[in-house]
This record gives sequence, C-alpha cells and structure tokens, in this order.
Amino acid sequence: MSIAKRGRLYHLRRRVPRRYRGVEPRETVWISLHTDSETVAHSKADRAWSQMVEAWEARLAGNSEDAEARYQAARDLAQARGFRYLDAGAVAKLPVEDVVERVEAIPAPANQPDPVEAAALLGTAPEPQITVSKALELYWTLAREKTFGKSEDQLRRWEAPRKKAIRNFVAVVGDKEIANITRDDMLDFRQHWLDRIEAGEVTANSANKDLIHLGDVLKTVNTMKRLGLVLPLGELSFKEGEARTRPPFSDEWIVQRLLAPSALAGLNDEARGLLLGMINTGYRPSEGAALTADTIRLEGHVPHISIEPTGRQLKSQYARRVIPLVGVSLAAFKEFPEGFPRYRDSATLSATVNKFLRVNGLLETPRHSFYSLRHSFEDRMLAAGIDDRIRRDLFGHRLDRERYGKGASLEHVAELVARIAF
Repeated sequence: MSIAKRGRLYHLRRRVPRRYRGVEPRETVWISLHTDSETVAHSKADRAWSQMVEAWEARLAGNSEDAEARYQAARDLAQARGFRYLDAGAVAKLPVEDVVERVEAIPAPANQPDPVEAAALLGTAPEPQITVSKALELYWTLAREKTFGKSEDQLRRWEAPRKKAIRNFVAVVGDKEIANITRDDMLDFRQHWLDRIEAGEVTANSANKDLIHLGDVLKTVNTMKRLGLVLPLGELSFKEGEARTRPPFSDEWIVQRLLAPSALAGLNDEARGLLLGMINTGYRPSEGAALTADTIRLEGHVPHISIEPTGRQLKSQYARRVIPLVGVSLAAFKEFPEGFPRYRDSATLSATVNKFLRVNGLLETPRHSFYSLRHSFEDRMLAAGIDDRIRRDLFGHRLDRERYGKGASLEHVAELVARIAF
C-alpha cells in the first residue's frame, strides 16, 4: 500500500486485485484521502481501501442473476459511495444540487456512465419481488437473534417447523409473491388443514402451529424489509371441536348441482374423478388419492377399492378396509383404473377441489367443503337403516363394542350401498 501526495492532498495508490478486474477497468487506483497531513492520511488509508473493496464487492453482486442480490448490491454500493439508496422516484424529488452530486459521483470511463453505479446512485435497481420460499431464505438472517445460544440440535428443531409450514403452504397455494397473497389463499390453506383435522390426520393444535410459523416468517420479512404490506393473516386459528362442524351436502344438492351436466367440467380430470369417487364411498380424500392399480379392483363379481397402508400410514388399524364401487363412483374409477398419480404424493387435492367448488357456487353453504361428501354418505347410510357395524366398517371407524365374526360380505355391503348410491 503506497501513500503519496498528488497536488495538495494525499492519495492511496494500490493495484486492483484480480478478483475485481471484471468490475474495475483500471489496473491501479488512486484514492483521495482528502487531507494534506501525512499522519492523518496514514490513519485513513485502511478505511479508504476497505470502502473501495466494499464497493467492488457490491458491484460484483450487482452482476448477479439473483434479483434480491442485485437490489441489495445497489444499496450497498450507494452506501459505499457515501449516499443512502433511494428509489428513482425519491431521487427525483431531491434538491437539484443533491441529484447533481449523485450524477457526478457515477464513474464514467470512456465517457460512458457505469450502469451498475448509476443504478445504485439514481435508484433504478428494480426492487425484487419476494416469494414465499424466498421469504424463508431471508427469515433465517432477519430473525437470527432468535437463534443466539441455541445448540445445533435446538437450531434444527427450531428451523424444522418453519420449513414445514412454508413447504405446506407452497404445496397448497403455490410459491406466490408475498405481496400477492390474498385472503382466499389463506382460507384455502386453512381449509386444507380443516380437511386433515376432520380426517383425523392431525389435531387442531398441529394445524395452528403451522399457521403460526407461516405467519411468523411472513410478518418478520414484512417488518424487517420495510415492505409495508397488509398481510391477510387474521382469524385463521382453529378452536377445539371445530373439526366436527362440517355439514353434509343434501341429496338434492348433490343431484341437482354437483352432478348436473357440465357442473364439474372446469375441474381437472383427476380431481373430478376423486370427487365422484368419494360420493358413494365416503373415503377420506387422502385415501382416495393414495389408491393404485393394485388397490383398485374392477374385475370380478363386486368392483371395489381396498384402503391399505401402501407407501403411507393409515389413520388407525380400523382404516384398513374394502369399499364396494357403485354408481357414479364406479364410473369414475373405470376412467382411472390405475389411480390418480397427480395427487398421490401431493397435499393439494382438497385445496384444488374446495377452490373450484367455492368459485363456481357449488358449496351449499360457506361451511360446506369437499369433505362434506363423506358426511353426506354417512347420513344416507344412516337414513337407510344400514347397520352400525357396516357403517363403521365402511368408514374405517372403531366399533364401540367387541367385533365378532368377519362382518357382512362384500356382496351384501354392495347391495346396501347400491340402494343409496347416486
């Protein structure tokens, strides 16, 4: 590092490191130390060189393909040049002399203003749109004070539920920009959890934790990045017992609305098949989605499906069962004899169907959902006087007494279900 006087002031002279040759055309730089005192010059040299390196690093990041990195680089570069980063609109409102100062600070080798420097000082770097998954990346840094003192295991256990919440939201709603998340998106996500609660797959407490962790990530990023967004996160939590409140669709609604010609035409084929399959079987949505060519049995005297723990865990030992196929449900499975691969390993089925039903006015009341078809099937069996043992066997529920014998034959159950089928 060399310090020498140029004119009246001392300057720092140093070769440009190879790392920065792509963003600095000069082989050697002279940096003014703004003093005529050699002692002061020596005291300022290290800081001046650090600022130059920071500026070069910011310019390197400014060439990144990552929008967040480019935007942050522009802010860092402006600071390194002695200015606060302002967007172009704010720069335009500055006093003329301040704008001129920024323009004059832009390096212009060969009389061509450097575009990266210009973007930093004139505020034209586009602000990145932060997606939900990007928000999680930012969260780890923005919330780092919450990790102070945690062991590796504690850190892993702290991170895991937040990663899970974001992963679940993206699976159901998509990796949307957080500025574009709507109230409907959040209600779809809530409905996804309500369906799982109703199916007995999770508790209300588990669902609430997911909503809390999602909200924590989004609110932290919104606050710390000063985005000023109004996030639609209110009144989403579940209360104990809420899972049992979904009403069944009436028979008239199923026949006149859901099964009306072309009523489900706008729903993708596999989701439509699973909905029709549920009408006369009452399976849980996740059970229908998990069926394969081995568990869909259309040949033989009684076509049926077999709910088995193939590649997944069943809710309980009673959930393993066979259900006869009749009516529109049989017709649906004839179209999909190998199952529904689109939803086999995806958690988006209920959200997709519920959104379609809501948008198209096919929910009998706001409290109805896709899962209401399961309740409808149970109500039809009850109204037809079907024995409690048979109803519980079909639904995969525990019987509140000792089970004796093998239960009704598949043929007999098929005859009973056929009487109430659509």
